[in-house]
Amino acid sequence: MGRENIFEKEGRRRMNIRRATAEDIPGLNKLLYQVLMVHHNGRPDLFKPNVKKYTDQELEELLKEERRPVFAAVDEKNQVLGYAFCILEEYTGDNTHPDMKTLYIDDLCVDEEVRGQHIGETLYEYVLDYAGKIGCYNVTLNVWSCNPGAMKFYEKCGLVPYKVGMEKVL
Repeated sequence: MGRENIFEKEGRRRMNIRRATAEDIPGLNKLLYQVLMVHHNGRPDLFKPNVKKYTDQELEELLKEERRPVFAAVDEKNQVLGYAFCILEEYTGDNTHPDMKTLYIDDLCVDEEVRGQHIGETLYEYVLDYAGKIGCYNVTLNVWSCNPGAMKFYEKCGLVPYKVGMEKVL
């Protein structure tokens, strides 16, 4: 899947979805800040404000990892509109579970300035296609309950809960 793909469906914005590169780091950073602020606003006890998940150096290294693909949705000017950070997980030899490959979506974000243009849906469909092509059994992700907009989005995409994390804050 090294080639660029253009997704054009009726009513959707024209964009390329491809593996992110080091040149995309400024655009990725903008969205990483947006995601962290959504989480901070929902759970300030767990998420610091005005930070991002990765340093630029960590991002550069992560973008080179074959088992941790990062996909960028970019416009005709190569501006990052959204991203999907993924992790390929393989389970083998477990006593209770069959061997399988899973693609875990660690983070999916669309720039708040261009939401509502089917960019997230198109990114998600791209990830599904990629996972199928590399032989994955499923695609999984976690969503914070303090982010009901994301929960609605994923439900609209056809995802269903398969486990629930619970807590008691002390």
